[in-house]
Amino acid sequence: MTAADDSEAFYASVPVRRGFRSLMDAGRYTALPDDWTIGVADVVASTKAIAEKRYKAVNMAGAAVIAALTNALGGREFPFVFGGDGASFAVSPRDAGRARAALAATAAWADGELGLTLRVALIPLAAIRRQGLDVRVARYGPSENLSYAMFAGGGLAWADAAVKRGEFAVPPAPPGSWPDLTGLSCRFEEFRAARGLILAVLIMPAPGGDPAAFRALTEDIVALVEGSPEAGRPLPAGGPKLDWPPQGLALETHTLPGGGRFKRARVLGRTLLYFLIMRSGLRVGSFVPATYLRQVVENSDFRKYDDGLRMIIDCTPELADTLERRLASAKATANYGLHRQNAAMMTCFTPSPARSDHVHFIDGAQGGYAAAATALKAALSASHS
Repeated sequence: MTAADDSEAFYASVPVRRGFRSLMDAGRYTALPDDWTIGVADVVASTKAIAEKRYKAVNMAGAAVIAALTNALGGREFPFVFGGDGASFAVSPRDAGRARAALAATAAWADGELGLTLRVALIPLAAIRRQGLDVRVARYGPSENLSYAMFAGGGLAWADAAVKRGEFAVPPAPPGSWPDLTGLSCRFEEFRAARGLILAVLIMPAPGGDPAAFRALTEDIVALVEGSPEAGRPLPAGGPKLDWPPQGLALETHTLPGGGRFKRARVLGRTLLYFLIMRSGLRVGSFVPATYLRQVVENSDFRKYDDGLRMIIDCTPELADTLERRLASAKATANYGLHRQNAAMMTCFTPSPARSDHVHFIDGAQGGYAAAATALKAALSASHS
């Protein structure tokens, strides 16, 4: 087996873990091969876009990075994480060129179609390790259908900060360039909180803090959430509501290449067919609506670890208060941001509805992760003033 083959097989060899709390342990993560590359995408001025109530567009831009790269790689698995207003990932040397082209095209698309500036970059892992940091990966299986990547080592957080400074930038492709966004949509309606509120949680280690204390803190937070109904999962057990025309009609129209007056009509037609099939519940070939909806709930990406803990949970105000008190008591260990809202939303990537590994990215419907990040930054500024 060649070195390239070894590198390509790396991610498949990482064991899938079922217990989310166990992923707070850095010892459960495996170091990426030395020749891999880290990719980062970030919506510039996402706070302003969210203030303009463009939540869905911001999420669509972040999810588009993952869709474009997955399609560019022919569906091969690679580690990635959705951050609400962006995404991060890692690719082998074989795929670095395809990743560069997909990032450049997605940045051009986001600007031309969504009116959002998507900052994209590729960082050699060696550059991160020269900082005394690392990127290690684990795989979390929320169900038997698929797994999501989790990251530790401090390198991903450093890469995100470097990208914001303008380092390692990948220039956008020429205007009019189009990534392959097949399977990207947001057809389901927003889902209201069932237990009181939707809480966006972002917890990052404090500089110079004790890693063992940070692990204990995040384990405590996850334990508190897992003690609540459905471990805080924000999706209704029967799946989110589906209406026609969908709330995300205009955004899905933007995923189709080219112009033309009939593009909206095409999306109207295919979303109507989808709506009728889902409403009827009738099997169409190998597609079973009830099975698909169950998998949507099981596959929902509502909590993750990428150098810090991120969650979108449905909880009572009392639990939110408990979490906030626990975090406030650990200021020497962690920096955090919380954002309370009354609904969550979902962006879907379903390359093949007949397969069980479709992915569904959850964020808050009134700010979500980006608003929690803003709260974290405000708290840091206040502490330094």
